[in-house]
Amino acid sequence: MSIPIIEGLAAGREALLRQRSLAQVDPSPEGAASLRRLFGRQVTPQEAVDTIIADVRQHGDIALRQWTLRLDGTALEDLAVSEGEIEAAYQETPMALREALFAAAGRIRAFHEKEPKGSWLAWEEDSALGQIVRPLERVGVYVPGGAAAYPSTLLMTAIPAQVAGVREILVTTPPDREGQVARSVLAAARILGLRRLYRIGGAQAIAALAYGTESIAQVDKIVGPGNLFVTLAKRSVYGQVGIDGLFGPTETFIIADEAANPTIVAADLLAQAEHDVLASVVLATSSRQLAYAVRAEVERRLGALERRAIIAVALGKRGAIVIVADLEEALGLANDYAPEHLCLLTAQPWSLVDRVRNAGGLFLGEPAGEALGDYILGPSHSMPTGATARFASPLRVADFLKVTSLFSLGAAGAARLAPYAVTLAQAEGLTAHGAAAAARQGRVV
Repeated sequence: MSIPIIEGLAAGREALLRQRSLAQVDPSPEGAASLRRLFGRQVTPQEAVDTIIADVRQHGDIALRQWTLRLDGTALEDLAVSEGEIEAAYQETPMALREALFAAAGRIRAFHEKEPKGSWLAWEEDSALGQIVRPLERVGVYVPGGAAAYPSTLLMTAIPAQVAGVREILVTTPPDREGQVARSVLAAARILGLRRLYRIGGAQAIAALAYGTESIAQVDKIVGPGNLFVTLAKRSVYGQVGIDGLFGPTETFIIADEAANPTIVAADLLAQAEHDVLASVVLATSSRQLAYAVRAEVERRLGALERRAIIAVALGKRGAIVIVADLEEALGLANDYAPEHLCLLTAQPWSLVDRVRNAGGLFLGEPAGEALGDYILGPSHSMPTGATARFASPLRVADFLKVTSLFSLGAAGAARLAPYAVTLAQAEGLTAHGAAAAARQGRVV
């Protein structure tokens, strides 16, 4: 299945800017049959998630074990991963991978340590206003797993929490059929000094973190990406706990001109398409020659890739090459699309930065490959998807901080401000408020 080429901005907008909503996600026929088999009736993904959450909330560890057996085919004894397992996994990890994990952890930590995170206090005569900034007490990190291992996700989510000063970090990740957690994920945990890991995945893991069980403590916030069921579960428990966001399939939008190297552009499209059959990869270019050269390069390289079946589906269903009149049209389309990753592969990428309004991550020039951002550049790779970059931001230290506003007034400050408060309270019909403000002046209204 080849990536389609779309002629013109209007056709590109029509193809790309359809509503991207979790509510519109339907399971595949195979997925629907699986849900019917597991639940004994036809249920939607949301109904399945609600059932799991309610069961875990009521029955705790017993429900975690039962759902892990039903969904993952894994019979668990110990939910927690022991420190011995973590240390053994670290020792078994090849030295090259260890060095890469250390290098990535160092760069991620250095980047996030530059973020502001302090309290402040401002005095005006006898009055003071300020903000007290404190870290969250306990955070849950969800790391996808099961069929694949994602140690980079653990680094990218846990390190900003550590920099913020979070005291307790709990990690949940799906086990394999033998009940084992990926060794590379355990090695990453060892490098970060994390000791509270649990071999639980899916909606049941989100429920355990949100409500607590006999083995897993309730957290204040849950962060980390996952599949549709994890994302729906995060949405369902929001309010009971905080969440970082609702993440859908990965997205990469490339803007390229005639100066771009078609081999580089094709490599970036293929890299993102291998994540998932629902991955979205888009190239917008003003060069017709580049458009067709990139498609030819994609087709030439695809057959040699291990995940070519996944890539082919993603390219055909969620991929597009849009030929536009100029870079202004490409930027307009990108801003409306609001992608997770926006890559500017143009001769002068810095000249376009000020015109980018909506993007989770902005990658400038061919050397700054998005694949490097997934692993080693520094900023967290946990970024908003599904057009939420219009209002949301990548995971950062601020996501693990809470702010308490501080108010202090002396007698002179109260005398100066109370009349305004009385007037506003009377305008709103809140006479008790007005009386309380006036009392600061020793008078009655």
